[in-house]
Amino acid sequence: MTHPLRIGIWALVHGNRAALRDPLEPYDASWRRNRNLILEAESLGYDCVLVAQHTMNPHQTDLGQLEAWTASAALAAETRRIEIIAAIKPMLYHPVVLAKMATQIEEISNGRFAINLVNAWNRKEIEDAGMVFREHDERYAYGTEWLSIVERLMRGETVNHEGRYFTVKDYVLSPTGLQRPRPPIYVGGESPPARDLVAALADVWFINGQPLENVQALIADVRARPRKGPPVRFGLSTFVIARETEAEAQEEYRRLLALAKEDADIKAYVRANTDPAVQMRKTQARYESVGTNGGTSGGTVGSYDQVAERIAQFHAAGIDTLLTQFQPFEPEMRRFAQHVMPRLAAIRAEQPRAA
Repeated sequence: MTHPLRIGIWALVHGNRAALRDPLEPYDASWRRNRNLILEAESLGYDCVLVAQHTMNPHQTDLGQLEAWTASAALAAETRRIEIIAAIKPMLYHPVVLAKMATQIEEISNGRFAINLVNAWNRKEIEDAGMVFREHDERYAYGTEWLSIVERLMRGETVNHEGRYFTVKDYVLSPTGLQRPRPPIYVGGESPPARDLVAALADVWFINGQPLENVQALIADVRARPRKGPPVRFGLSTFVIARETEAEAQEEYRRLLALAKEDADIKAYVRANTDPAVQMRKTQARYESVGTNGGTSGGTVGSYDQVAERIAQFHAAGIDTLLTQFQPFEPEMRRFAQHVMPRLAAIRAEQPRAA
């Protein structure tokens, strides 16, 4: 692989990733917990953290919800090595405001910040605030225009733009480019308009967890699209259950699956507020799994050796950023660092000799 494998985590912006009623992980999406979690992840050797953006909790409106951009600014000052990737829904911020926030956090972090554009799936979050929730393909047209402005502003260019959604006149931000030309841009979404946006403007495409052959086909599709600049890189989300033996991992999987089924009322609420055109929901509906954004669909349930080998297969397919989920998060994150990361290092060390 051209790029080394980077292992990241999902911040617990809305608490548990697999099941909300787990006695081993009481619900907690607080700043204090997330701060401590991410500082520990940094100390354990994790490379990045994705801070997803929701203004209201997508599962239950009375549950706590971490705010992505204020938290990311604070994390930029608290951490020293880990990359902080803040998700953004374009309809919530004007591009010049968001670009300024991004360049400021980039400065605070000393060049460890990135943005992750997602075009939103939760209709209620947008419409209840009195904003227009555009239909699927129009959200991508809006997001593409929005991101084209943000990208140029983050580079320090003077932007003049007259488009369908935005008019920007002689706008320039300062300072920019103190550590590098601009923060990296990650993009999520798997529909054809999302792939067009990735090919046009993204540095990294985040793919939801799914079987290896699906991921290989998605990567091949985007690599075949017209592109200016360096090739797109690829990230993958996955929920990990790793144990000494496969039987132990499957037992834990069954425990979490049973707990997840107790959240049927919550899942019905989420479905009712989700745009049915969102590809992530269509993909996830094809597989039984636990976790969000594809969860365990990628097959990262098994013995330590099996999980390391599956991750190595994804890396060989082109994935160089793996975003992990766990439950209960902190002890399982430690287990992964102790048992799976060394096995991944051993696999990488053997690859040149095997070539």
